[in-house]
Amino acid sequence: MFYRDERLALFIDGSNLYAAAKALGFDIDYKLLRTEFMRRGKLLRAFYYTALLENEEYSPIRPLVDWLNYNGYNMVTKPAKEFTDSMGRRKIKGNMDIELAVDAMELAPHVDHMVIFSGDGDFRPVVAYLQRQGVRVSVVSTIRSSPPMIADELRRQCDNFIELDDLRDVIGRPPRPEPADGYGLEDDE
Repeated sequence: MFYRDERLALFIDGSNLYAAAKALGFDIDYKLLRTEFMRRGKLLRAFYYTALLENEEYSPIRPLVDWLNYNGYNMVTKPAKEFTDSMGRRKIKGNMDIELAVDAMELAPHVDHMVIFSGDGDFRPVVAYLQRQGVRVSVVSTIRSSPPMIADELRRQCDNFIELDDLRDVIGRPPRPEPADGYGLEDDE
């Protein structure tokens, strides 16, 4: 699937990867993830996309964002939108699809292989575009959760599907207890 001399770029849809790993019962060790893909090829960039709650005194994701920023990841963030749903529940939305798609399209002439960590079917046209530019595209997500976390059309489009559960021993660690208030961004559908 990977060639040692190929130029790689990673595109991590933070909320999507978090949800997939959580569904499989483990947390991602981002130092191990970066090391693993440096081993697989010439890693040029590793992007991490997430929306942040700007008005919160403390955000559970802030320490991760800061750590990633200092440890070789290009952070792409924007303010999350907070709203109350029809049932009166507080919801947070933070869709980073456009940012990821634009960055991937801009970087396409400079890489041989892109790895997208997301199962979102909205990325299918982007993957098709990247392939037309001569870039091989792998997608990391899971079909072992119930329901599967990857859209069938994305899985069919990509050059390689990498089952996240198969990476558990390489990039995983046991999950931490979740904060009492819970934190999870919802993607726009």
